[in-house]
Amino acid sequence: MLNVGRVRVLSEVVRRGSFSAAAEALSYTQSAVSQAIARLEAETGATLIVRDRGGVWPTAAGASLVEHADGIFARIEAAEAELAAVLGVRTGRLRAASFPSAGATLMPQAIAAFRQRHPDVALTLAEGEPEEIAPRLRAGEFDLALLFEFPGTRERHGARLRTQLLFEDPMLVAVPADHALAGKPALTLDDLREDDWVQTSASSPCARHVVRLCLAAGFEPKVTFESDDYEMVQGLVAAGVGVALIPRLALTRVHPGIVVRALAPKSPMRRVVAASLGAAGVSPAAESMIAILAEVAKHYTDGPKAPPAHL
Repeated sequence: MLNVGRVRVLSEVVRRGSFSAAAEALSYTQSAVSQAIARLEAETGATLIVRDRGGVWPTAAGASLVEHADGIFARIEAAEAELAAVLGVRTGRLRAASFPSAGATLMPQAIAAFRQRHPDVALTLAEGEPEEIAPRLRAGEFDLALLFEFPGTRERHGARLRTQLLFEDPMLVAVPADHALAGKPALTLDDLREDDWVQTSASSPCARHVVRLCLAAGFEPKVTFESDDYEMVQGLVAAGVGVALIPRLALTRVHPGIVVRALAPKSPMRRVVAASLGAAGVSPAAESMIAILAEVAKHYTDGPKAPPAHL
């Protein structure tokens, strides 16, 4: 009988393209990964991995085994979830993931509440952008994830997942405090067509949405600086090198050198959702955390629609 743990190691090696990357992802030593592959090859009687200067590659036998791996792991996760449902939320684990601005705001409050209610459940949290963590959630690496998506676009990171809307997060305009239009109560994109722009990396969902919004307003934004750290984005805006659209969730601390304004006639929104596998695979621990996240999210739903300072 195949050893499931070794099959998981094989899947990680193939997915990540190297023994060292798989070892890091699994918190193994590289030697342990090599030994697991060697033992799996002995069990199957076939060579599963070949190595060359470009990396590691599955043989036909290895690719066939990896192809079945996701299904194997999904069945195991379903069995664990069913067992947890019988036992209730008493022990076990909960593997959560979040995009950074929610990880710095919603998740700490939710984790504190969860640990108070379920002290014997082992809880872990990983961070990444939605396009990074959604596939890993679908593959069974996480039990739930906080994702965001923009209405009216084809980018649906929650596709084939069960999602619960937590709240809508407005994108607000940040301009230098000495900007000529800083005194206006609200700005339009047309007001900013001649400005330089600061945004997240071009491949990120937020940056793509900013470009879509500007193109719809009749111009292409001139992006001069990129950073996926919104505090750095604020610092660059404060230094006068450009303007930016920043989600309210990333504005819990507002740089004193910028002012934040709503976008007229209406600020664009991103939907913040809690995503999990299909209902049959959701553990009681994940259900409890989703309920807690919904409670925490009320602060952002019922609170002010703009940051409390520098408006």
